[in-house]
Amino acid sequence: MVQTAHVKRLWIWQFQFWILLRSFFFESCAQPNKVLAFKVRILLLQPGGPPSIRITGIDDSTSAYARGGGLEIVRQRLSKVAELCKVPFEFHAAAISATDVQFENLRIQPGEAVAVNFAMMLHHMPDESVGAQNHRDRLLRLAKSLSPKVVMLVEQEANTNTAPFVPRFLETMNHFLPIFESIDVSLPRDHKERINVEQHCLAREIVNIIACEGPERVERHELLGKWRSRFIMAGFKPFPLSSFVNSTIKSLLQSYCDKYTLEDKDGVLFLGWMNRAIVASCAWRC
Repeated sequence: MVQTAHVKRLWIWQFQFWILLRSFFFESCAQPNKVLAFKVRILLLQPGGPPSIRITGIDDSTSAYARGGGLEIVRQRLSKVAELCKVPFEFHAAAISATDVQFENLRIQPGEAVAVNFAMMLHHMPDESVGAQNHRDRLLRLAKSLSPKVVMLVEQEANTNTAPFVPRFLETMNHFLPIFESIDVSLPRDHKERINVEQHCLAREIVNIIACEGPERVERHELLGKWRSRFIMAGFKPFPLSSFVNSTIKSLLQSYCDKYTLEDKDGVLFLGWMNRAIVASCAWRC
């Protein structure tokens, strides 16, 4: 977490309110904004009290449809959490595709400490393997230009970006199998939100990875090693996660199922199912 002892105003640039392990952490797999609610509560514990928080949410209409609601729903829920926690809060919605994001869309105000949260979205950005416009690295350079206090990366630990068809097919099966297994433990098969996630999110991702090529294939995951190279090339340095955050996440995991795993390796958190790493989470700074 950002150290906020001397920070009075914190601005968060948040992409796509979505997280891969839809059954994981919270009862509702269609409410990833609870992750931000968790962060708001953590800010309450910061020395000197919580700062004033302003979030700019980037979310396109396709993602909103798949999740069953757009940025207005996110704003309402986070506003309630902030009110309960007595944290000054403002939410700015930017309903545009991440490929279209420019500096003027962010509305940063003077005197704000900046945090950027790339949660499960950079793999949707086309890179040099797709065409001349490398939005994946462009967004990292844009984030670097903001001089953020911290940049969070959360991505699937899978290699489907440039892999040929057969290796990509096998990687997809190996990656999504533990996700479906974890959902089985967390939600009954007739659960409305589970059905929504499986049909509109997981199924769409799998079909896109396997059946599409070129610009039509938007699900292009990379392993952490590749993401690390991109962040270093953009001028970022690793920023180890707080031990408090790590222990809190471990407690959440234990309350759900002992088959969930959490490994802290070289400052990176690997979240998995039965020792199969599914998601990697790490922090970076300028």
